[in-house]
Amino acid sequence: MSREQPRRGEEQRQPRRNDVDEGQETIKYGDVFNVSGDLAANPIAPQDARMMGSAETRVLGQVPPAGPADIMRAAAAYNVRVGLLGTRDVSYAAKNEGINISETDIPGARVVTERVAGQVVGQYLDTTTAIETETTEQNVITIGEALEAAGQTAGNKPVEQSDAAAIQAAEGRATGSNAISPGGLTATAQSAASFNAGMIRDEDKIKLNYVLMGARGKLATDKPVSRKDAEEVVSAELRNNPNLITHPGGVAASITAAARLNEDGGADI
Repeated sequence: MSREQPRRGEEQRQPRRNDVDEGQETIKYGDVFNVSGDLAANPIAPQDARMMGSAETRVLGQVPPAGPADIMRAAAAYNVRVGLLGTRDVSYAAKNEGINISETDIPGARVVTERVAGQVVGQYLDTTTAIETETTEQNVITIGEALEAAGQTAGNKPVEQSDAAAIQAAEGRATGSNAISPGGLTATAQSAASFNAGMIRDEDKIKLNYVLMGARGKLATDKPVSRKDAEEVVSAELRNNPNLITHPGGVAASITAAARLNEDGGADI
């Protein structure tokens, strides 16, 4: 972690480490977000929260209550209050690997994804466009479109068995058949997951965007996403994940967001 030297007089205002109770620990990213590796061990610093708040305001027009910036601000305030960090501290992850927000357009909405050091800490489905626009057939999101959206929002994720299972469930719901077609989405995903299981480095593994690119054209038939479709896909991804979680922005998350958007738009599915 990088720390700046305190200005004259500031040293008396900031608690000294000797004043901190032994055993006191900072709140780290891994304590409040579903992240891993070095980021999980990084304490959340005040400058991190300010950077995320500025990014949210720029993209979303506000800092959402209980959103990543709000959570980071509370955690950083605690770390300062107990004397573990200074008010101008910034974490290594935020300073050197960055905080950013990206937008991905899907029919009738956009997916806003917030990242620290490349890892997802928050995601929103902005349906303003869909709400303000009269619902038409073009505004209904299909399973193929939702899969392509997942390929964009979580495209750099190495394909795992949970992804392959979710894709199989999605393809089955779209086509109405559990048969696995050679060269289809499910077959490609399963091959990718098997290949990745034998790889050690993530850079050598097949990524989700490779499997889901052009998903609509790889489906024998397609259909609008319904709540039942989302339930089946979420269940498949959860059952095949050792940690019983779904990946942020992944297949289950994208299908669920699409189903919610279709319902909010009044689609009769």
